[in-house]
Amino acid sequence: MGARENILARIRKAQGRSGSEPTEAEMAMVREAIARHEVGPQPPFAHAPDRLAQFRKECERLGTTHATLASEGDIPAEVARYLAAGRLAPALAGWSEFAGLDWAGAGIEFRNRPANADDATGLTGSFCAIAETGTVLLLSSPAAPKVTALLPETHVCVVRASRLLDTMEDSFALLRTEVGEPPRAVFFVSGPSRTADIEQTIVIGAHGPYRVHIVIVA
Repeated sequence: MGARENILARIRKAQGRSGSEPTEAEMAMVREAIARHEVGPQPPFAHAPDRLAQFRKECERLGTTHATLASEGDIPAEVARYLAAGRLAPALAGWSEFAGLDWAGAGIEFRNRPANADDATGLTGSFCAIAETGTVLLLSSPAAPKVTALLPETHVCVVRASRLLDTMEDSFALLRTEVGEPPRAVFFVSGPSRTADIEQTIVIGAHGPYRVHIVIVA
C-alpha cells in the first residue's frame, strides 16, 4: 500500500469505514448530494427588500463607482462622462455586443476587439450581478474575452437590472439553468483588484484593474 492509500485508509478507518477507496454506494450518495445543490445558511441581508440599493451600497463599500441609466443607448454618454471625470483617454476596447452603440457621437473611440497592452480601458457586459456582495459574474467566450476585464487599468462593466440577483447561490443556480456546463473561464469581480500580501498593506490594482465602474441599465 502506497502512502496515499495508507493515509486514506486510516481516515476511512477513523470514520468506521473499510478500505482506502469509497464504495459505489458511497459515491452514489455523493452524486445525489451534489445534484441537490443544497443552499446553506444565509445572513438576513442576503435578501434585501431593495436589491438595487443593496447592490449600490456594496459597490461603494468595495470602491466600485456606479451609475444607473434608463436605456442601453445612454451607455456611450455615461462612459464619456466617466472617462472625462477621471481625466482618462476617450478610447476603449469593448465586447462586440456594444459595438453598435453611438460611440462616435459621444466622442469615444470604440475598439471592437479583445483588450491588449495599449488599452487603458475595457468595456464588458456581465452574465449577472449579486446584490449581497456588489459582485458581477462574467463568462468567457470568443465574443466575451476575459482579457478585456482583466488587462486594462480601468474596467467598465454593464449590468442589466433584470440580471441583478440576491446571492452567490442564486448566480450558480442561474448559470446551471441557462448555461448548463460552464465555459472555460467563469470569474467574479468584486471591485478593483487589491492585495495585502506585502506587509499587510492594501495595494490597489496589483493583479487587475485599478478602477471598476458599473453601468446599471434599468
